[in-house]
Amino acid sequence: MRFIRVIACLVALPFVALPQTASPLKAAPPNQYIGNDQCGICHVEIAKDFFRNPHYKSIASGKEAPEKTGCEGCHGAGGNHLAAGGGQATIRAFSQMTPAQIIDTCLGCHSKDLSRANIRRSAHTEADVVCTNCHSVHHSTTPKFLLAKKQSELCYQCHAPIRAQFDMPVKHRVNEGVVQCTDCHNPHGNFAASWRTGTGSNLVTASHENEEPCLKCHADKRGPFVFEHASVRVEGCSGCHMPHGSTNAKLLKRPVVFTVCLECHNGAGTFGRENLGVFVQSASHNMLDPKYQRCTSCHVKIHGSNSDPRFLR
Repeated sequence: MRFIRVIACLVALPFVALPQTASPLKAAPPNQYIGNDQCGICHVEIAKDFFRNPHYKSIASGKEAPEKTGCEGCHGAGGNHLAAGGGQATIRAFSQMTPAQIIDTCLGCHSKDLSRANIRRSAHTEADVVCTNCHSVHHSTTPKFLLAKKQSELCYQCHAPIRAQFDMPVKHRVNEGVVQCTDCHNPHGNFAASWRTGTGSNLVTASHENEEPCLKCHADKRGPFVFEHASVRVEGCSGCHMPHGSTNAKLLKRPVVFTVCLECHNGAGTFGRENLGVFVQSASHNMLDPKYQRCTSCHVKIHGSNSDPRFLR
């Protein structure tokens, strides 16, 4: 009973705060932004030409917050780096970052561009090919886009079979500089294609209301036509043509024209919008006769016609 009374008295006593002693540990000062001039003291080779770089913005202009300007816009605040006398551990060093960290850093500024809207789901990103694999911010050798190398050479590093196709007798003139890979492809990812049921687009850049990029140059093949060639609208150009290079005339997939046509016009099945299937050649067309082996000699409007359902004119 006495023990219970003692506890009750202690509980009833007013709370008296004990005097606080000063902690021997002090909070570390926040990492400070130091500006481009401080970076240039050590990184002379980079700093001397950096004012020409599109990533360069003067801190003194006051147009941007410090974390979005100059060197520290990409590498983060340099206060700790300066205090430590350098070292990759005290700064955001891209050589030590994972692919995911690199793309997150670059998208801090570049995510607003529609052309990069699908970059996170692109085939390049899924294969851990990110910004620094193709772009060189400090030592670019090209006048545009800060590419690490000439554009075709960059693509050829991974796409060796495509490089071989551009050396074929009939080709798009990429090696000559007339056409570039990005005229047809978006390396940052693309939206679902409107041809081939939206599959197999291979980072192809759509144009002309989400149609194939071939139409940017071959506009006369676009239409719309009164009489459409179904394979052109469904399969697209690559149903008959090799887009990069071929040993056959007009970049065809097969050496003889009629063999391309017979891939579809073989009378197999009844399907299509009107259940007519694919039209077959008449009995008068002897495929052993050379004059019938070049179908486009008569069916000249093979991509579509406004006057004849058989594409004769």
